[in-house]
Amino acid sequence: MNLLKSMFISAYMMAVMGIAVYGGWMLYRGAPSMAWFGVMLTVMPILTMFMRAMLLKNVARTSAHYPLVNLLGAAGVGLAAYSQYARGADGLALALALASWLAFLVYAYWFSVFGGRDSNSKLLVGQALPEFSVLDSGGRKIGSYYLTDKPAVIIFYRGNWCPFCMAQLKELAERYKEINAAGVRVALISPQPHTNTVEIAKKFRIELSFEFFTDEGNQAARKLGIEQKHGVPMGMQMMGYDSDSVMPTVIITDRNGRIIWTHETDNYRVRPDPDVYLGVLRQHGVLAAV
Repeated sequence: MNLLKSMFISAYMMAVMGIAVYGGWMLYRGAPSMAWFGVMLTVMPILTMFMRAMLLKNVARTSAHYPLVNLLGAAGVGLAAYSQYARGADGLALALALASWLAFLVYAYWFSVFGGRDSNSKLLVGQALPEFSVLDSGGRKIGSYYLTDKPAVIIFYRGNWCPFCMAQLKELAERYKEINAAGVRVALISPQPHTNTVEIAKKFRIELSFEFFTDEGNQAARKLGIEQKHGVPMGMQMMGYDSDSVMPTVIITDRNGRIIWTHETDNYRVRPDPDVYLGVLRQHGVLAAV
């Protein structure tokens, strides 16, 4: 199933861009405007969202199912259908609009979710964080005991190829001073190629001392029950990425290395705000209440 998703997202992205370009070309050539405007209405909102996320990397979370984009897609199909049946427009516009909208529904309701993440018996509140090892940015193997020698916010993210992950890191950076002042470690772990981890570490250390780690071979994610088989879009393997990834996960531990809170999202676009982490830390007396 995950292999099918990996293939779907790569094909979907290319199809959305192709249909948007073709629809714009048809409007430029003077094709029936209502029909082809309907096509553009089904693809441009989601394409705009994708482009904004990938270029600006400032979208850390979205709604689960994009209700507005869904509504615009349905409206686009309606315009294309009306243009064909009431005005005799070419059926190609309706076919593309309908295909675009249906593909969006597949993306929003099937691709984006992990299929219902079951209760993870390996990450239970009140228990010690299971042992695992990762590589620090210097290439040294670090045990999980090092990460939990003081209160810690441990974030497993998919990698620098994921715009939502990068936006999440930027968002956290804005609140880092407040967390760091309380003596809380922020550990960011990804199964991406180690060279990518080094690059991100250098970028963020210009202003703060984030700790970045590489989960080589996805070993830590596997031990913690948060591995995602075939989670990387098809084709990115040519850029050095493995096929498997990690389901975005946040773990907060106390001074004794015991888990006090976890967030295991079932939708890769739905992630907690940093204020949630701060609230958990205040609740457990790590941060001063305000």
